[in-house]
Amino acid sequence: MTSVDKPTTTTNEPQPPHDDQTAASKAVTEAALFEAFGGVRGMVETVVPGLLFVTIFTINKDLHIAAIAALAVSLVLVAVRLFRKDTAKHAFSGVFGVAFGVVFAMMTGNAKDFYLPGMLYTLGLALAYIITTIAGVPLIGLILGPVFKENLSWRTRNPGRKKAYAKASWAWGLILLAKCAILFPLYWWADTTQFGWVLVALKIPPFLLAVYLTWVFLSKAPPPIDVFAEMEAEERAERERKAAARSSEA
Repeated sequence: MTSVDKPTTTTNEPQPPHDDQTAASKAVTEAALFEAFGGVRGMVETVVPGLLFVTIFTINKDLHIAAIAALAVSLVLVAVRLFRKDTAKHAFSGVFGVAFGVVFAMMTGNAKDFYLPGMLYTLGLALAYIITTIAGVPLIGLILGPVFKENLSWRTRNPGRKKAYAKASWAWGLILLAKCAILFPLYWWADTTQFGWVLVALKIPPFLLAVYLTWVFLSKAPPPIDVFAEMEAEERAERERKAAARSSEA
C-alpha cells in the first residue's frame, strides 16, 4: 500500500491517516479546558478559602476569625494574580463567593451558612447545564465556544461538535446535582465541622470528573470551526479585491 504522506515508501501495515490530527485535537482541547477552568491554580484558589475556614473553626469554633481569615486569603490570591498580571477571573469569583458566605454566616450566626451561597450556586449551575442542553444550546458550548474560537458555529455548522457539547453539559449537570444531593441533607443533619470537611473533600473530585468527561467527548468530536480565521480571510480577500479594482481602474 502506498502511503499518502510518503509516496515513495511501501508497507503492508495499515497506518491510520488521522493519528496526528487526533493527537493535535486532543492537545488543543486539553489546553482550552485548562484555560477555561483555571487549571491547577484555579482549583487551589477555589479550595483554599473554604479549607482555611473549616480548619480555623475546627480548632477554635470562632466564626468571626474563620470568616475573616477566609476572606483575607481570597483577597491575597487576587492581589497575587494582579501583581503578576495573570488572569484574575477565577480568583475574583472566589472572593465574591467567600464574601457572600461571610455575609450569610455573620447575619445568621450559623457557621454552616458560610457554605450556603456556594451550594445554591452549584444547584443553580447544575440546573443551567441541564436546561440549556434540553433547549438545544448546551451551556458548556457557550462557555468553550469563544475559547476554541468557534463562537456559536457549532450550533448550525458542526452537528458532531454540538452533540459533544450536549453530552458534556449533561455530565456537568448530573455530576453537580449528585454533589448537591450529598451536601444539602448534610447541611441539615451534620454539625458544622463535619459538614465543612465533607464539602472541602467534594470540591475537586467532581470538578475533575466533569472536566475529564468534557475532554473525552470533545477530543472525539470534529475539530472546531475557527470563525475568527474565516473573518480574517474574508477581510483579506476583500482588501485584495479592492486593490485589484483600483489597479484595473488605473
